[in-house]
Amino acid sequence: MKKLLIGALVGGILVFLWQTLSWTILDLHAKEYQKASNQDEVMPFLTSHFTHDGQYYLPNIDHNASSEEHQKFMENMKGKPWAVLSYHASYDMDMTKNIIRGLLVAIFSAAFVCWILMKNSNSTFGTTFISTVLIGVVGFLFIPYSMRIWFQTPGLMSNFIDTIVSWGLCGIWLGWWLNRNKV
Repeated sequence: MKKLLIGALVGGILVFLWQTLSWTILDLHAKEYQKASNQDEVMPFLTSHFTHDGQYYLPNIDHNASSEEHQKFMENMKGKPWAVLSYHASYDMDMTKNIIRGLLVAIFSAAFVCWILMKNSNSTFGTTFISTVLIGVVGFLFIPYSMRIWFQTPGLMSNFIDTIVSWGLCGIWLGWWLNRNKV
């Protein structure tokens, strides 16, 4: 249990520290959240049209529409502009809660990885390292890459770098920590 807890705590901190550097000092995600040149005109317009927080796909068709209506809508949209918009009625960026939650997510994720890796009694530093990175890559493929496939979201390379570096650091740690007393 000690091996799992310490592995998860240090591994999670390493993942969290990389994410912090990636989003702050290194600013790898800047292109994902660009400034609109006419934001002072756009925000009042959005506020007058959106009544609650949510993510919106524009333009869209009612989810109760028939398949024929969906097909016609898709044909009509070909070549036209579209957007995915996250709207929030009120700015409330409590960094303390976000930091705590982000760190806890990283620690729990590292704990899940540790638990999986500890089931293999024949592991080596190399297999632990590669397995950790590959588990991170599964997460990357399932979330950011899938979003890129369907919604052409930006940030594919910055998210890929985050995956490789953060889970690579965690893998180096776990490769040493989980295999240090093996003969």
